[in-house]
Amino acid sequence: MDEVIVGVEGALGRITLNRPRAINALTLPMVRAIDAALAGWERDPRVRAVLLDGAGERGFCAGGDIVALRRSALDGDGFAERFWREEYHLNARIAASSKPVVVLMDGVVMGGGVGLSGHARHRVATERLTWAMPETMIGFAPDVGGTFLLSRAPGQLGTHIGLTAARIGAGDALACGFADRFVAAAELEQLVADLRDGDPAAAIDAATQRSGPPPAAALASEREAIDACYAGDDAEQIAARLLVAGREEPLAALSAASPTSVKVTLAALRRAAGLRTLEACLEAELRTSCGLLGTADFAEGIRAMVVDKDRQPAWSPPTLAEVEDADAARIARGPEGLGGLWAQPAPAGAALMRSRRRTRR
Repeated sequence: MDEVIVGVEGALGRITLNRPRAINALTLPMVRAIDAALAGWERDPRVRAVLLDGAGERGFCAGGDIVALRRSALDGDGFAERFWREEYHLNARIAASSKPVVVLMDGVVMGGGVGLSGHARHRVATERLTWAMPETMIGFAPDVGGTFLLSRAPGQLGTHIGLTAARIGAGDALACGFADRFVAAAELEQLVADLRDGDPAAAIDAATQRSGPPPAAALASEREAIDACYAGDDAEQIAARLLVAGREEPLAALSAASPTSVKVTLAALRRAAGLRTLEACLEAELRTSCGLLGTADFAEGIRAMVVDKDRQPAWSPPTLAEVEDADAARIARGPEGLGGLWAQPAPAGAALMRSRRRTRR
């Protein structure tokens, strides 16, 4: 089965992630196929707009192939760095595309799925959306431009979401700036049909009008309390404020996360707030990702949550107080001698030839 289906339908270039049993989690061949399709359509006068969607009922994309990344961390074979470099190039290509990119954020959109959707020109959310950056729970930190998005959410909503791996729906995704428009899931089929005319703005406007109002934004209604708890650069103080405020659910989530990841993520979000572009944030994320790759928590978190699924990670160090701020800063800076993300273009083209083409006139 082809992992990515690529085709042209009228004036629409369509890319469908096709690993439904894995909620369309990204592999390196998938990244390359998507990148190659987008690159080719830049020069194709037939294509006036691009659609990214996911096969199956469970979601658009649950993230990257983190089991392969864990294996790379244990083997030290360089695959993880190569994957991230090509994935981040793809994220930037989506943002810079001259052809408007529409992404259907239906069902699960997490991790790498945020990278594919969050930087597109038209980000369409349905009532079935579950959006999250769950990296602190696996000993990692938000990447794929996630720090760019989270650091620009109103107040401290992005800090809360990034540190606690909170899952949000369409209402909060719209309120936080992670999605642009709401379209009911029942309207998606008609939306796709209308997109084939090559005018995504008109097609989405019509679908939005048929859909009615989006779900309420639950987190946004708590912004005052969230802002008070998550202000500042000290993760231990954030935990203390959550305790005093009686916010048991986010405190429990923060306590379950990798303490190293929490401190590194907080530093990364504060750094991203001062960076002007997505590209600069992706560059910084590559350094942080490669820094975390060398920690014990990265392999251990994926083992506990995905491989063995015992949900009992043995974090090292086990508490926020035991994570030295200097160590967190060193990890966030990344390994010495790491080459820049934009030093050379990521490869594109070869994998496209292995993707099934789908054409509808």
